[in-house]
Amino acid sequence: MARFRIHDIRSIEKSPTAPGTLKNKLGELLFSSINATARVEGFNLETGEYLIVLQGTLDKEESKFDEA
Repeated sequence: MARFRIHDIRSIEKSPTAPGTLKNKLGELLFSSINATARVEGFNLETGEYLIVLQGTLDKEESKFDEA
């Protein structure tokens, strides 16, 4: 799996984003993190809309080699 680099962080905010693309970027982010947590902030049963917050620490030691 590709390493997530610090300058990739804004790429996960681009909208609209294909679900597959977002899945790959979030997978790279989680894989490249030292720790991570997820919190469901909201879910609407009627519409299926959800809000999930991810929080973690990017492994900068690994990421610095990708920036070279």
